[in-house]
Amino acid sequence: MQPGTHFAFGTHKDYGFVASFTASMPAHLAHWFLEREQFEPVPGQPRLYRLVEPENDGPRRTRQAVHDLRRQGYTVHADIALDPAASAGPPRPIRPSGLQERRSGLAQAAAGRTTQRAAPPTTSPPTARPIPPRPTYAPTVHLTAAGGGRSR
Repeated sequence: MQPGTHFAFGTHKDYGFVASFTASMPAHLAHWFLEREQFEPVPGQPRLYRLVEPENDGPRRTRQAVHDLRRQGYTVHADIALDPAASAGPPRPIRPSGLQERRSGLAQAAAGRTTQRAAPPTTSPPTARPIPPRPTYAPTVHLTAAGGGRSR
């Protein structure tokens, strides 16, 4: 292992998928991280943890734990089968979803001409309305006072 390694992951003949931490990692912090990644301490084996329910997609969960700890900035050593950087997971079946056809149609539509960018339609200017002539006299407005004073 390289100096400065914080965690090591591998397989054990009796315990299945295991993880351990080195002296460069505080025990309480390593315990906290490994329990969050679904590893439990092995009784009688200090610094050794085993994966809970390894039959339930154990290799993928162990690779995910390695990935998560590396993403947190820790140096992790893992067997090649458990190292997400060195091994690819099992190939997943490709199901046709029509997504590629939809994307292709959208790309073609985006590349085509649009009416929003077309030249504005040509129209004739609006006809001008004549302005009425100004009256020569001052109009008189007659207001009638209702009651006296202000109304409420």
